[in-house]
Amino acid sequence: MNIIELLRQPESKIIEFKRDLSSSAGIIKTIIAFSNTAGGTLVIGVEDKSHYVVGVSEPHKLEEQLANLISDTVAPNLVPEIDIIPFRETYLLVVRVFPSSSRPHYYKKNGLENGVYVRVGSTNRRADCDIIRELQRIVRNESFDQQPLIDLSVEAINFDAASEQLSHIRKLKPTDLETLELVTMHQGQKVPTVAGMLLFGQQREKYFPDAWIQAGRFDGDDKSVILDSVEFKQYPIEAIAGVMNFLEKHAMQNITIDGVKHKRSWSIPLAAVREAVINAVVHADYSQQGTPIRIAIFDHRIEIDNPGLLRFGLTITDIKQGISKLRNPIMGRIFYIAGLIERWGSGIQRIISTCKEGGFPEPTFEEIATHFRVTIHTNRQYNKQVIDSVNQSIFDLLKRHEKGLTTAVIANEITLSPRATRTRLLKLIELGLVSELASSEKDPGRLYFLTGI
Repeated sequence: MNIIELLRQPESKIIEFKRDLSSSAGIIKTIIAFSNTAGGTLVIGVEDKSHYVVGVSEPHKLEEQLANLISDTVAPNLVPEIDIIPFRETYLLVVRVFPSSSRPHYYKKNGLENGVYVRVGSTNRRADCDIIRELQRIVRNESFDQQPLIDLSVEAINFDAASEQLSHIRKLKPTDLETLELVTMHQGQKVPTVAGMLLFGQQREKYFPDAWIQAGRFDGDDKSVILDSVEFKQYPIEAIAGVMNFLEKHAMQNITIDGVKHKRSWSIPLAAVREAVINAVVHADYSQQGTPIRIAIFDHRIEIDNPGLLRFGLTITDIKQGISKLRNPIMGRIFYIAGLIERWGSGIQRIISTCKEGGFPEPTFEEIATHFRVTIHTNRQYNKQVIDSVNQSIFDLLKRHEKGLTTAVIANEITLSPRATRTRLLKLIELGLVSELASSEKDPGRLYFLTGI
């Protein structure tokens, strides 16, 4: 375990820092949230706000206290790895929690209904009943879109709509509905699945009133002035086409002359937005109530929000690397057959690459409350920081010394005073180009690292 690399990380979905065990409730909620979500590492001996490494005294005694605390307060039983790691003249307690096959875990004193927590960004969020049910489905290896709608008959599926929308693939036969898992057998009767109703249901709005897409164009960069708004309540495949028409309506085309030919290019990366919209439809949590999929167009960005956090067990780093777990595998399979997605797990990577190829900044991916948001930035003008020769020397130094350098060493190398060097380093930290690791505000041995240019 590289403790330096760990300490350099900010708090996130999978990392949290605590000074000691004084906030035991917060520590237990973090451990529960890690186990229910994507796992994570808790480091005890680091101030969570200042990030100073203060260490712990009597680490073996603290290790025993924490193990007993977890055993006494968490159900079902959870046994994370607890390691004592030396750092300088002190010790840190490093707790590694893995995604659990026994989730949902919960705080015993609050019970299952009120004691389940999940990790959203760098915070712990109490899970509502929809999230608890999703965690339980994960353990049973089930998905929401596979669930049978036992009060309906197979006639609830609009066979003509399904045939029309999949006609370019093959001529659909009634028996194909079961093969595609749009209907399933339940107690000897054929009934629609959730996926069947969402994709081709006769009265889909009655059973899933929030399964639609809202798109809006706003003036400026906030939602104070609405210029245009449309609701798309057709079947999902048709709705996606409608959304793209709406986006094209509000996207400007740039025209350049190449000899005698005119070339047109969109002011927004339409292919990336289309991929993000399809991704939202396939991965939305349709068990949630009250919120549709939303696409908001601003002057300099487009936000695509879908209900549902990342599939539990995944992080944003995972999905950017092409790792995917479909929340709705039946819908994903239909979209694949229809040619709307290429292969599972590649959508996020295509969004990123399409934006970069078009000269747009890399999109932003966030979990917000119980939603997942993709933000596609539409301004091609990059903000480039002018780097002078001294700062470039600092970058070159830090690049060669991945384990970090102190202020004194850097000052000596660039022939500036420690005070002047520290001033430059603080500015580079502010810009996000350099990071630091320290045990206190006046730590003379603080280390600096290159984060990026």
